[in-house]
Amino acid sequence: MSRRKQQLSREQKEGQAGKLPARPPWLRLSPRLMQVAAFVPDGSRMADIGTDHGYVPIYLASMGKIKAALAMDVGEGPLKRAAEHIREYEQWAAETGLPSLCPIQTRLSDGLKGLKPGEADAVVMAGMGGELEIRILEEGRPVWEYVKTWILSPHSDLEKVRRYLASNGFFIEDEAMLKDEGKFYTVMKVRRGQEEPYGAVHFRYGKRMMEKKDPVLREYLLKEEKRVLGILEGLENRAERGEDPTENQRRAKAAQEAELRQIKEALYEMQ
Repeated sequence: MSRRKQQLSREQKEGQAGKLPARPPWLRLSPRLMQVAAFVPDGSRMADIGTDHGYVPIYLASMGKIKAALAMDVGEGPLKRAAEHIREYEQWAAETGLPSLCPIQTRLSDGLKGLKPGEADAVVMAGMGGELEIRILEEGRPVWEYVKTWILSPHSDLEKVRRYLASNGFFIEDEAMLKDEGKFYTVMKVRRGQEEPYGAVHFRYGKRMMEKKDPVLREYLLKEEKRVLGILEGLENRAERGEDPTENQRRAKAAQEAELRQIKEALYEMQ
């Protein structure tokens, strides 16, 4: 018997014993993607931009949280993987007697270019660089008024993303930081509307998380404080040895001191 059939046989036996899993074992989201999924409003028609394996729309559909989904990607390979996972889930559901998924369509698209106005009221963009997410948003202006909720999880340039959102009529409704395999990730729930005034420290570290006194953000800030203090200590040690600082080193020290001030301001505000 193949491993796949053995797995299905075991699941069927568990189902007869009242222990049937709600989803196939391979459909497990990382903590980051679980937070992304949690920010998608119930009953949404969602579009997952850069869907890769298609796990987020499949997971949400399996939970009955969405009405329909578009799994979109710029590459044909990821879309083939997503389509295969949809077929695998449907086969698993049929064999275990669980409901089928809501409609999930795969579509080749460069960012939002393949999304028609009104097709989705929630859009997910996760796992991209911040500059890329900004470009995709900018090129997707025709659908802005039709999308009620944006779930963004850029892995870089968070401050740039927040500033772009604030200057283009978006506000961050909620925001969370989490740690996944030793790395820190931020997930934003964004809507259209006027953002309240932000200070520099809020753009850098996230006003909503600071207001909630997010424990993971606090952990991140303390880690960054330790890192910056280490850099400054190294620069001070050079000065004590009589080494004349170069212009680059002077600029680096000023930048680190400015960053340390922002970290301390954020920690103070979260007390």
